Amino acid sequence: MFPAVYLYARTAWKGLTNAPIMAEPLELKKTLNLPKTDFPMKAGLPQNEPKQLEAWHGGNIYERILETRKGKPLFVLHDGPPYPTGEIHLGTGLNKILKDLVVKTKSMAGHYAPYVPGWDCHGLPIETQVEKELGGKGKVPPADFRKLCRQFALRYVEQHKKDFKRLGIFGRWNDPYLTMSHEYEATIASAFLDFMEKGYVYRGRKPVYWCLYDSTALAEAEVEYEDHTSPSIWVKFEVVVGGRGQAPKIGADVSAVIWTTTPWTIPHNRALAFHPDFEYAVVETEKGALLLAADRVAALQAECGIKEAKVRATFKGRDFDGMKFQHPFLPILVPGILADYVTLDQGSGIVHTAPGHGADDFNSGQKYGLEIYAPLDDKGVYLEGLPEYKGKDVFTANPIIVKLLADRGALLGNHEYKHSYPHCWRCHNPVIFRATEQWFIKMDQAASGHQKTLRQEALEEIHQVKWFPAWGEDRMYEMIEKRPDWCVSRQRFWGVPIIVFYCVDCGKRLEDFKALRNVVKWFEKEGADAWYQHTPEELLPTGTTCSCGAPKWRKENDILDVWFDSGSSNLSVLKGAEWPADVYLEGPDQYRGWFHSSLLVATGVRDGSPYRGVVTHGWTLDEQGRPMSKSLGNALYPIEICEKWGADLLRLWVGSVEYQADVKMSERVMTQLSEAYRKIRNTFRFALGNLGDFDPSRDALPNSQLEEFDAWMLDRTAELVKKCREWYANYEFHRVYHAIHDYCVVDLSAFYFDVLKDRLYTKAPGNKSRRSAQTAVWKIGSALVKLAAPILVFTSEEIWKYLPKAQGEPESVHMTLFPEAEALACGIAKEAAEKWQRLAQVRSAVLVALEQARAAKIIGGGLEAKVHLHAGSEAAGLQRLLEEKQSLLPALFIVSQVEIHRSVIAASVPAESLPGLTIKIDRADGAKCERCWNYSTHVGENARYPKVCERCSEALAEIESAQVGAAS
Repeated sequence: MFPAVYLYARTAWKGLTNAPIMAEPLELKKTLNLPKTDFPMKAGLPQNEPKQLEAWHGGNIYERILETRKGKPLFVLHDGPPYPTGEIHLGTGLNKILKDLVVKTKSMAGHYAPYVPGWDCHGLPIETQVEKELGGKGKVPPADFRKLCRQFALRYVEQHKKDFKRLGIFGRWNDPYLTMSHEYEATIASAFLDFMEKGYVYRGRKPVYWCLYDSTALAEAEVEYEDHTSPSIWVKFEVVVGGRGQAPKIGADVSAVIWTTTPWTIPHNRALAFHPDFEYAVVETEKGALLLAADRVAALQAECGIKEAKVRATFKGRDFDGMKFQHPFLPILVPGILADYVTLDQGSGIVHTAPGHGADDFNSGQKYGLEIYAPLDDKGVYLEGLPEYKGKDVFTANPIIVKLLADRGALLGNHEYKHSYPHCWRCHNPVIFRATEQWFIKMDQAASGHQKTLRQEALEEIHQVKWFPAWGEDRMYEMIEKRPDWCVSRQRFWGVPIIVFYCVDCGKRLEDFKALRNVVKWFEKEGADAWYQHTPEELLPTGTTCSCGAPKWRKENDILDVWFDSGSSNLSVLKGAEWPADVYLEGPDQYRGWFHSSLLVATGVRDGSPYRGVVTHGWTLDEQGRPMSKSLGNALYPIEICEKWGADLLRLWVGSVEYQADVKMSERVMTQLSEAYRKIRNTFRFALGNLGDFDPSRDALPNSQLEEFDAWMLDRTAELVKKCREWYANYEFHRVYHAIHDYCVVDLSAFYFDVLKDRLYTKAPGNKSRRSAQTAVWKIGSALVKLAAPILVFTSEEIWKYLPKAQGEPESVHMTLFPEAEALACGIAKEAAEKWQRLAQVRSAVLVALEQARAAKIIGGGLEAKVHLHAGSEAAGLQRLLEEKQSLLPALFIVSQVEIHRSVIAASVPAESLPGLTIKIDRADGAKCERCWNYSTHVGENARYPKVCERCSEALAEIESAQVGAAS
């Protein structure tokens, strides 16, 4: 039957040595290899992550990662600088975690991937906060105000650093880039001088967005559109004389009709614009003979309550070129002009034109030599005009001017109109278009020695960039193609001053660029504060004089647009081979912001794009699809999420969403993700629990010695590795997350690991079959933890501490490289792989039948079952496969017995998922083995272990034999 097994004990009892004695039988329970690991089931992320952070930063994890990657190909993600104001919000958290995913994945893919975080410390956002703390504007001198702005920015930079580190983001936190550093401010000033020296810069009077509250010009990127209610008015301008063709015979009783939502601009009207090709009609109404586009007569009637509108005559718009119209309340005549921007979407088809208050209006004014009239101060108060509105601000004047029009008989209609209107991005007050003297960069100017304009060069560069998603290319192209000249001046203090000097005597601007660059040297030593702390004579080289001979200079008061500051980051931060960056990653607003300004600055200074690729993420929304805000009470903050769920759960959310569209977040979402996280964690815990006695250097088997089932799973894992690495390379993080999650839950926990339990638990510890399983589990676990590391930074590090390691592997998972699919794969034959894939389908069908048998009380659990199978001709080749693999099927199905029938089984049930396969479930034959719980007809045949089956008898003999060997 079974061989006798002896243990030999060394004893001096009664003078005997090496006397053989019969050992007692082993205690069955202690012979099982049950999972054992100190890796906790409960993660406790909010409590444990800060401890890991302390260990990481205490051990200089970022620097050590870079040290291990020295000499590897360089990959640079250039960080777009946020404003250091207030608590970081969820959108900022999404942005920074996505960047961290890019950097970590590139590092683990074998790149030297530094990450230098930055902050945009200048500009209106900081000024606004400091003014709030001071209790208003103009409370301290400019130099002191700049000092307070600097202190404010530094305070929040430190807070942001702490918060970003808490999210598991690695980077050069001890030396970030700040736009207010001396070196950076000098770079900004130098870049502006480059633009000026190349002939791009000019000072001119143009309408720009103007914030009345902050008294400064705004760039398009600093304007946000919000709902606003304006007065919508229809106004008459009486025909006086002129025109072409038949228009002069139109009649003295006719009035042209305009429509506007800015009554305050009527005093500054200097023309009426007609589309040359549209048809215009004179209509007889109870409110007089009115001239407007023929297609807009119905709209006029509806909005002005006009009942009758009989057409008297029609004309083409070009007929009104040069016709004179009487201003409704000023003693001036305004001309008819022609413009292609006139539409029939709204209004009358005749555009009220105020060249001082609109881009199209201004261009028409330039074309027709109209007065660019906008006599307003920085607060929007009329400096000239009739007594009714002079001294009033424009919004206060709106109803006054409407009443003035009504009193003069020129008002046809008036009602409230709710529409999207430009607002200041910081104070959220409505802005106006106002013509002022500003500094501009010419978009359609070619630099000295260049054939193409700045616009043309930038447009060409866009096509050389890889855009994620692809629509980014068209969006950026359209932005650059249609943008006006760049207004780069601001009427503020906290920023980099425009390096311009004017002669005190003759007013001429200093154009000696060598002298001007002397100021950059001052900025390198003292920062831009030097502009406010030194005289022009100190800042300029000694003896700098004007062409008129005068030695005295005065400084320009304006500072540069903050977007010029941040757009210069590539020049300041990216050194040597780091320029251009491999990728920029920001939200969709940066197409008119940082993506935009960076492209223009880099093209203007270095003749090329500062980035090779651009990745765009969407907005963060609540569960109902609403933007998150404090006022709505739906805001979630990253630090709050870390305190409740942990940073890894937040990172899992970032990794799970298709971030290139808008993404939703809520407590329900986090609860669902916590369940997904638990399943992933438990999968790793199972692996670790079954590797407690596994030493890779001692126990790992070569691929050629692995059981075919294990080799097949390693091949499948290699396929996963290959796909995940491709997805990581294309920034498709959600695909990686879902693939890892599904593999852990479906392929491993519910299938492979489930099947392995019997082999892992019941075989002798050193049994080759068990070592095969352990080798596969170890390799799969090692591959998965590396794939998951960029997303689950804390959990992966925790797993890594418990995972058996091959010789020479680093102490941190983040210092490792991604697994290589080729090294992981066993390369089993395609035919063999297809067999296992088919057996997995059979298993799924059998599990359904087992569940039905449980429900019918035929069996209690799977090990009580005997499975009968037969495959008919419909399932080609399946019968032969089942017979070939019959000995492996009980373990695959986790049942005690499987019988393959060559003919149809009586009372069997067809498998719905596998046509041709029939299944029958009976109770298993024999008795239950007390060790493995399988049923067998051989239980009781082993006299030494009468309550175990033949499989366990073999395992016990192997265990005892190993103990003999260990003791001898």
